[in-house]
Amino acid sequence: MAQHSTATYILGISAFYHDSAAALLKDGHIIAAAQEERFTRIRHDASFPNNAIAWCLEDAGITLDDVTFVTFYDKPLLKFARVLETYKALAPRGLESFLHTTTGWLNEKFLQNQLVLQQLTKLSPGFSRAKLLFAQHHLSHAASAFYPSPYEKAVVLVLDGIGEWATTTVAIGTPDNLEIIREISFPHSLGLLYSAFTSYLGFKVGDEYKLMGLAAYGKPTYADLIRQHLVHVKPDGSFRLNMDYFDFTPGPAITSTRFDKLFGGAAIKQGTDATQREMDLAASIQMVLEEIILRITRSLAREFPDIPNLCLAGEVAFNRVANSKILKEGGFQNVWIQPAADDSGGAIGAALCAWHHHLQQPLSPKPKTGDLMQGAFLGPHFTSRQVARVFDKIGAIYRPIKTEEELLDRAATALAEGKIVGWFQGRMEFGDRALGARSILGDPRNPDMQKTMGLKTRSRLSLRPLAASVSRENVAQWFDTDTDSPYMLLVAGIHKKLLKKMTPRQQALTAAEKVEVVRSTIPAVTHVDYTARIHTVHAETNRRFHALLKEFGHKTGCHVLANTVFATNSQPIVNTPEDAFRSFMGSDLDVLVIENHILYKEEQNPALLPAYKTHLNRP
Repeated sequence: MAQHSTATYILGISAFYHDSAAALLKDGHIIAAAQEERFTRIRHDASFPNNAIAWCLEDAGITLDDVTFVTFYDKPLLKFARVLETYKALAPRGLESFLHTTTGWLNEKFLQNQLVLQQLTKLSPGFSRAKLLFAQHHLSHAASAFYPSPYEKAVVLVLDGIGEWATTTVAIGTPDNLEIIREISFPHSLGLLYSAFTSYLGFKVGDEYKLMGLAAYGKPTYADLIRQHLVHVKPDGSFRLNMDYFDFTPGPAITSTRFDKLFGGAAIKQGTDATQREMDLAASIQMVLEEIILRITRSLAREFPDIPNLCLAGEVAFNRVANSKILKEGGFQNVWIQPAADDSGGAIGAALCAWHHHLQQPLSPKPKTGDLMQGAFLGPHFTSRQVARVFDKIGAIYRPIKTEEELLDRAATALAEGKIVGWFQGRMEFGDRALGARSILGDPRNPDMQKTMGLKTRSRLSLRPLAASVSRENVAQWFDTDTDSPYMLLVAGIHKKLLKKMTPRQQALTAAEKVEVVRSTIPAVTHVDYTARIHTVHAETNRRFHALLKEFGHKTGCHVLANTVFATNSQPIVNTPEDAFRSFMGSDLDVLVIENHILYKEEQNPALLPAYKTHLNRP
């Protein structure tokens, strides 16, 4: 039931391109945020986030009538103008694509203002157009990075595929303002450059993380070709792409035949195993990307010597390897990255734009430690009683656990025995990282764990190791860093005392074979280059997961757990207890720990297994 409140609520929305989401502020504080995909079960769902909006409002106990402003993260008319200009520049070569695209835009994208209003009117028939605001795309990204960050003053760098026009922007955030001071415009884009190689090497655009993982297996033998032919970089890091090699209009490819010729062949078909050539290409574009970004950040650090803090957002900010280089070599003392750096985070940024810019509210007080994202635990949550009701309805066999000590003991024991555990606790993460609320966990000491978890949960072997979750106070004992990485957006080297060097014979193995080589005492989280994707777990934001790490460390002497997203095949991270049980039954997970209940696979009704496995394997 809605409750009357004098608080100021602002709803932020991102939609229509990818990763639609909604976020809700109460008096400037983020109180709820969720991606639409978690409700529809459609990965990267771009539809209007009706479900996410409804959940945010329900969680706050309000209706849309109680919301002061609704802010969309984009300005559709500016984006439409960019499309027109793009095709004008390509005429007459792009005429057919122009006609196809503009028809779609005129039918849908061009009318987005009305589409947003129509959807909101469905939720509240009396919704006023005066309550609907539109924020610039890159300003939404910048706001999502600066305002929740730990800093009162920062340089903000947004590295995106494309917004309305901008692809790269620099903003300055102060206690009084956040202002974009320069930008690089379409078609010159680091995000699109990296996506071009992602597509060319046989991955889906959106799976750039796979290209980043593949890069560790290669050598940057093509880096000079990229520098000489594809991108011109100035001393300050500003850049221009040579558009003779690209085609960023809608179509099956974003590279041209000239690109194919430069790199010795046509694009790789999706699903094809990578050869050394593809690994070397991945390593080459990764190196060039890092070089350009470091040139940008070092130039900005010199330009603003009185600002030691850097904030990052935009899809390129998901490149953990580049982020780690920025932290070590980028010229700034401190770096903070928005955990939902893609368009989903734009919903938070749009709401913050309304609060700070439209309503001209001051900067929120910064915490002594951490940030204002609450660990990104901003999504739906379920009580143990709600979980039990669901399980009773669907016929799950579960064990209610009376004490947390017993729950942790059972979970840690299962992990130490080599079991794979689905872990479902508290509020769901906002963003695409499993941060210990919706995670699949394993023992990182087990040399078969990377393969086992990949095959048991997704029916495939990944060339990337699992992420390493470690309690914050123990990170320096296991990795060559003592830096916070609460959102799994950095990599770090494995501590030298844990390493096992690869022999020349092992170095000569194929990529798939190298996955199985033991390179450290925690091989399941050790990449071929002796690094790990680290996730520092803080008791202040995720007390129970922190306690599990402590219990596992007490039993085994290892304070690290192998962690991957609680998701299967191409589905999004699980949201509800039903989602969790479906994934548990449809995959080869051994144990499910969900709130104060634990489920063992061998105790479940075997008659249920075929139906759940059939559901899981649907495309």
